[in-house]
Amino acid sequence: MKIDSFPYAFFQEKIVSIEKAKISVMTNGFQYGTGFFGGIRGYYNKSTKSLSLFRVDDHIKRFFNSANILGCELPYTQEQLHKIIVQLIKKNKPETDCYLRVYAYVGNTELGPNLANVTLDVGIYMIPLQEYMPLGKGLSLIISSWQRISDNSISTLAKASGGYINSALARKEATDGGFDEAIMLNKFGNVAEGSAENLFIVRHGKLITPGFSEGVLGGITRESVITIAKDMEIETIEQPITRSELYTADEVFLTGTACQVAWVEQIDKRIIGDGKIGSITSQLKEKFFKIVKGEDAGYTQWCIKIKS
Repeated sequence: MKIDSFPYAFFQEKIVSIEKAKISVMTNGFQYGTGFFGGIRGYYNKSTKSLSLFRVDDHIKRFFNSANILGCELPYTQEQLHKIIVQLIKKNKPETDCYLRVYAYVGNTELGPNLANVTLDVGIYMIPLQEYMPLGKGLSLIISSWQRISDNSISTLAKASGGYINSALARKEATDGGFDEAIMLNKFGNVAEGSAENLFIVRHGKLITPGFSEGVLGGITRESVITIAKDMEIETIEQPITRSELYTADEVFLTGTACQVAWVEQIDKRIIGDGKIGSITSQLKEKFFKIVKGEDAGYTQWCIKIKS
């Protein structure tokens, strides 16, 4: 499915029309996945004609953490990147919910994968985005035969571009089988995450999610849900999860910038709980969407509003 972009992008140190934001076929990052990225959600409010940008500075910080993990330097400070993002939004004048993709890549055309002594190029574009995954129904998941990469192969805390071939293989397996998404196990045989989402289960009124040692991405939405749950006096436990624990969980849901909070109806054709969205998932989902839209006064520090 083709997704239209907004008319302007940030490319090679300036804002240009999206048609001019093109790279050479010889670009190193294109050939070898030598780069990393981040995604930021914006929620449009028609009455105020403004965009609520969710945890933008936390996304930028994680973007810089990815650079540090890969041993690369970015040509901007975090403050400069923040200003560029705001400028691009104002230039595009969105009137709908949107998604910003911020990425850095090795822009030279040298042969061979190498992150040493390189200058990273930074690009940003925007697309309209409502639901990435269907939120009105429970998801159908499959446990993938593809193993989640380990942190000693490709960093699982960096959103490294090349690492997402691992995700693509798992997602293809799910799609080919008629499922909405895949769950990936790590080298220990424990649950890691979805192809591009963090995972939570609910058991006896508590949230359980794999910790970083299980090879999961440090998701901003994951961290947000843990904080929201704590404020709602719902305990979160970070510990390994076996596949059998998925089948017997009271509730299961996925989190991520794109998927937001998406509940799971079945895994490997086994119905989770009573096959309906669970009470805790429902409460967290409702609270989350109020927060990201800037409608919850208790979490205004997480959102900045940009007049479009």
